[in-house]
Amino acid sequence: MFVDLDRFKPVNDAFGHGVGDQLLKAAAGRLASCVRKEDTVARTGGDEFVIILAELGDAADTAIVGKKILSELSRPFFVGSHELNISCSIGISVYPQDGSDVAVLLANADIAMYHVKKEGRNGLRVFVADMRSAPGAST
Repeated sequence: MFVDLDRFKPVNDAFGHGVGDQLLKAAAGRLASCVRKEDTVARTGGDEFVIILAELGDAADTAIVGKKILSELSRPFFVGSHELNISCSIGISVYPQDGSDVAVLLANADIAMYHVKKEGRNGLRVFVADMRSAPGAST
């Protein structure tokens, strides 16, 4: 899963990097609470996270986790005296049908995530091969 926080930059710009850093930590905690201990949540940079769900081979199962993440990240965050509202866009790819190595799986999840962004954010999409050729697809 490729998870990109929506509306993080305006928070960071308005309240500073200290508040932004605290928001990232809180968001990471919520992401970790949505997965099992054998799964992995990693921040890859900025406001982007990758989640690896071990032993799930069905897109429907990953979408269940994705919906839980969408719900958790849409609840308000309280950082210092600030109530912050963000959401996220999630792209999902599944091994082995969407790729046989990490690089391809990440690229395909990223493409699916950009489709969510293009459709208005705060949602999830499971990768399908047609997305590679869609206008604006990230490669």
